[in-house]
Amino acid sequence: MNTIKYFPAVTDIEKASTILDEILEPTPFQKNSNLSARYGAEVFLKREDLQIVRSYKIRGAYNKIRSISPENLKNGIVCASAGNHAQGVAFSCNRLQIMGSIYMPTTTPKQKIEQVRMFGGENIEIILTGDTFDAANTAAIRYAKETGKTFIPPFDDPKIIEGQGTIGYEIIRQAEEKPDYIFIPIGGGGLASGLGAYIRQISPDTKIIGVEPAGAPCMKTAIEKGEVVELEEINKFVDGAAVKKAGALTFEVCREILDDIVVVPEGAVCTTIINMYNKSAIVVEPAGALSIAALEFYKDEIAGKKVACIVSGSNNDITRMEEIREKSLLYEGLKHYFIITFPQKPGILLSFIRDIISPTDDLVYFQYIKKTNKESGPALIGIELAHKDDLEELLRRMDEHNLLYEHINENNKLFEILI
Repeated sequence: MNTIKYFPAVTDIEKASTILDEILEPTPFQKNSNLSARYGAEVFLKREDLQIVRSYKIRGAYNKIRSISPENLKNGIVCASAGNHAQGVAFSCNRLQIMGSIYMPTTTPKQKIEQVRMFGGENIEIILTGDTFDAANTAAIRYAKETGKTFIPPFDDPKIIEGQGTIGYEIIRQAEEKPDYIFIPIGGGGLASGLGAYIRQISPDTKIIGVEPAGAPCMKTAIEKGEVVELEEINKFVDGAAVKKAGALTFEVCREILDDIVVVPEGAVCTTIINMYNKSAIVVEPAGALSIAALEFYKDEIAGKKVACIVSGSNNDITRMEEIREKSLLYEGLKHYFIITFPQKPGILLSFIRDIISPTDDLVYFQYIKKTNKESGPALIGIELAHKDDLEELLRRMDEHNLLYEHINENNKLFEILI
């Protein structure tokens, strides 16, 4: 630890906890019976989704802003965020009666934008710019330099990191026994750095596992390459963790304290969101589901162990639920799309349903336009299966009836164009 420029000290994290006592109560640390039974472990959830702004980000934002001198605060502050950091900053601005300019990507879910306005009231202005967090962040930094206002980073700052580390301070005091494993979502790395550093110093035997979305593994890539790098492209679906470039400070800390980083497919995240709602009545956003989704990839290691998962937030837009369900079905192998060439004759759809679709299958999508002077034409068809193993039998029936088809689930470019 002496070889890196910055490492979060236990005393600084505990000091941050005292500052946060001004506005926050500790969030629950709850054993989840469904997850515990599924994995044969004691699985506890640190419920940051129950924060006043429905995510852990309030911790770092408030701790950072409270560290700024009153003279500088009079000039106002600036931040960039895909949603949760913005809500923490907005709440802090309203509470401390200072002005804040909040830059957000144009792709930010409407629900998060409205929440920022609600928490900030008349003390904030929202500027939508760029289609990624990184683009909004660049614009916010430029504006802060031009105006002399104080920039509040989302993750790469000691006070932000120490604020997030207070989650570890609470877990150690809430847990009857120290966890064997702790799973922490990673976007830019502020949460993993602060929380992980505290746990490493207080409970050195605890395995600290970072979790990133497969579409934006910036920290894993940086650690593998030995330096911070910017990803060329990212999948923005897990918006709270969709970051192209890890922080310089957070990278140094994370590579020192993380035992592993699990990369979770977006479909697995969606399945977790649905399961947590259906089985535990807990609403989580995609980034908030990361740590729980990672359990499936560690199920052998965690059996019989005490496990903590950080549920980082619950700011999920209900309008995204159909997309979430679709991604989950595709990931679980329950929904399949085909381009099928049909003869252009009456009754062909009826015969397809009779001969190909089993009683447990569901024809959920059919697009076909009959064209004149053509003997055959393509149809785009979606079929939902009761069990993923039913696919083999479906394909067998299609082959038996000599259908010309292309299964497009694995054809990413064609799939994105057509579906």
